[in-house]
Amino acid sequence: MNRILASTVLGVAALGFASTALADLKPEEQIQFRQAGYSFMSWNMGKIKSNLEGDYDSAQVAAAANAIAGIANSGMGALYGPGTEKDVGNVKTRVKPEFFENMENVGTIAKNFIAAADNLSKVAATGDQVEVSNAFGKLGETCKACHDEYRMKD
Repeated sequence: MNRILASTVLGVAALGFASTALADLKPEEQIQFRQAGYSFMSWNMGKIKSNLEGDYDSAQVAAAANAIAGIANSGMGALYGPGTEKDVGNVKTRVKPEFFENMENVGTIAKNFIAAADNLSKVAATGDQVEVSNAFGKLGETCKACHDEYRMKD
């Protein structure tokens, strides 16, 4: 429990520093950081999926779910600043321009994603594989909602 508290305190402090640093980020850096966040979430979702399909390790699932929730709650929306709606130099983005035109809908999708990530983290702490599977499916639905509407195809 102390480790979780310490991680939370460090995370909050890092977010405070990050919000100041965000003002200094160039558009290409914003794109790179948000892509890194999504890649890290994807990797953790893969760990959960492999646990659900194979030998279930509740500690590994809980750690992955906590990582996803941490990123979901990190304020990544700030990484969609002006100039990040298009490729910048060698830095490519797959976000559709419509993303920046429909912020109310984007906000709803983001809130649903955060709620689903928080729920997965909560459920994963119980160790119940069936409940984790259900919560994981709901999280995937929230990811898909954004991808379907605002992510360009490869």
